[in-house]
Amino acid sequence: MEPDLSLKEQRIRKITSLYYSREDVQKAIYDFSKNREVVPRYTKKPEIFGATKTESFRGFEGFGKRPDSLQYRGDIFEMVKKGATSFHCSEELWKEPLEIETEMNEKKLNELRIGWDLILDIDSKYIDYSKILAELIIGLLRFHKLKNIGIKFSGSKGFHILIPWEAFPKQIGEIKTSEMFPEWPRIITKYITAQIEEKLIKKVTDLSRANKYIKDSQASKEVMPDLVLVSPRHLFRMPYSLHEKTALASIVVDNNKISEFQLKDADPLKVKIKNFMPDVKEGEATELLMQALDWYKEHNQDKEEKKDFDFKPIKLSNLSDKNFPPCIQRILQGLTDGKKRALFILINLFRSIGMEREELEKRIEEWNKKNNPSLKQGIIKTQIIWSYRKNSIMPPNCKEFYQGIGVCLPDDFCKLVKNPVNYVVKKNRMSNKNSMNFKTKKSP
Repeated sequence: MEPDLSLKEQRIRKITSLYYSREDVQKAIYDFSKNREVVPRYTKKPEIFGATKTESFRGFEGFGKRPDSLQYRGDIFEMVKKGATSFHCSEELWKEPLEIETEMNEKKLNELRIGWDLILDIDSKYIDYSKILAELIIGLLRFHKLKNIGIKFSGSKGFHILIPWEAFPKQIGEIKTSEMFPEWPRIITKYITAQIEEKLIKKVTDLSRANKYIKDSQASKEVMPDLVLVSPRHLFRMPYSLHEKTALASIVVDNNKISEFQLKDADPLKVKIKNFMPDVKEGEATELLMQALDWYKEHNQDKEEKKDFDFKPIKLSNLSDKNFPPCIQRILQGLTDGKKRALFILINLFRSIGMEREELEKRIEEWNKKNNPSLKQGIIKTQIIWSYRKNSIMPPNCKEFYQGIGVCLPDDFCKLVKNPVNYVVKKNRMSNKNSMNFKTKKSP
């Protein structure tokens, strides 16, 4: 039996086939899909778009399989006939999107990744707040000499701002920009947030009081628009894709007319196609990236990270490598993949247990000689310099991070701790205690 549907859900089911049959809509989606993962989102009842009853039990509810991509423009409407209502794509650009595997290691991902677009994803409870944040961001980007910027309506209550891969320098020192996803996009996002936060709070507070969006007693920060941090293989709604909950289209907006945008402009039956991808100049975003990296060097990690990880290093005596957890011992044997993440782990572990900088650098150098291939010295020096410009932080907690580079080999003692530092401290304490007991027993 067909479940009760909201008016908006009923509407999108009626207009989906008509909307995506437009050649200009198909072209806009297909042209933007080049070198990207493309994943459709399906309705619960694909048979209403012509699929068979058998097909309706093949897991069409939610997102489609990954990886996937568009080979032909006609693929779009074929997916729509099977129940697709929206299309989502990757920020990362790939040589062959279909060759991506979920368990693929860092080295292979880097080999497949051409680069990445910076997508600033504005999320808010109110579209008027999102407009304010979008305008502030555009102003900051122009201050950093970015003249060509793409912006589109998200389909709900936010916007997506695009800085294409072509605008970024392809290498800084010995570090390839293509290999710094999602680290560098996250740093840029945090930098932008920090630069405009004060103005954003004032403008949103003023608007809230004027229009009574929130009660006087409610802090404006509780409804503050925010930028969503990216993650590996992060997807966002493609330009001119529909939105299931609003039945609106993710249309491109003139970045000089953000304040004039109205939700009715995104009516899928009235949209006019514009290009979301701006015609940028090579290296146009270099100043933005360098400023963001310099800012990051001078500041500690955000308050949430500091709350979890900021602490005073512990000075351990008589430390043996045997007291390191299995994951660290495996890393110290040398790695083929995941070396950058392992470097991050080792630096923060060694600092956390009170190792002097000279000894730390010596240990890292010895470890790197065992890697195949070894990390470039520029990467190691940069990571160490950045680390010592801020307070010591603990390495990531156990399991997922270490599983990602294939070094999580837990022993019975691992069940008692949540972080490699805890493991080393407890093991070292036990070893010293046993050593003292042994000496006491031998004494006459």
